Amino acid sequence: MRIYQRIIFTIVLLLPTFAFASVSPLEANKPNILYIVADDLGWKDVGFHGSDILTPNIDKLAEGGVRLEQFYVQPMCTPTRAALLTGRYPFRYGLQTAVIPSSATYGLATDEWLLPQALKDAGYTTAIIGKWHLGHADPRYWPRQRGFATSTAR
Repeated sequence: MRIYQRIIFTIVLLLPTFAFASVSPLEANKPNILYIVADDLGWKDVGFHGSDILTPNIDKLAEGGVRLEQFYVQPMCTPTRAALLTGRYPFRYGLQTAVIPSSATYGLATDEWLLPQALKDAGYTTAIIGKWHLGHADPRYWPRQRGFATSTAR
C-alpha cells in the first residue's frame, strides 16, 4: 500500500475521535460532515467499489453516509479542490489547468463563497487536514481566512 493511502486511512481512523468528541445537545441533531479528497486514488481503490484493497473504515463511512459518486475530479489537485469547495467548474475562475505554486501571488478568488464559509454560517466547526493548493503567498487565500476554523493544510 502506498504511503499516502496509509496516511489517508490513519486520518479517517482518527478524525472522528478528535473532531467530533464534544457535541452539545443542540448540535446533536446536525449530521457530522467529513469530506475525503485523496489525490491519485482511483475509483476502484476502495472496498465499497469492489477493490481488493481493504478499506473497512472508509467502507463503514460510505455505508452510513452520503457518497458523492458523480464528483469527477480534475487532472490536478488545485482545480479539484476549487470545484469541491465552490460547487463550480474551475474553468469559470481560471484554475482549470495546473497546481498553484507556493511562490505564486494568486489564488482562488476571495469573492468566491466556499463550502466551509457556508458550513460555518450554519453553525458548524470546520477543519482542513492535508493539502490546500488554493493560494499560498498571500494570507488572504489561506484556509483560516476562507472559513476553516482549524487548519494543518499547507
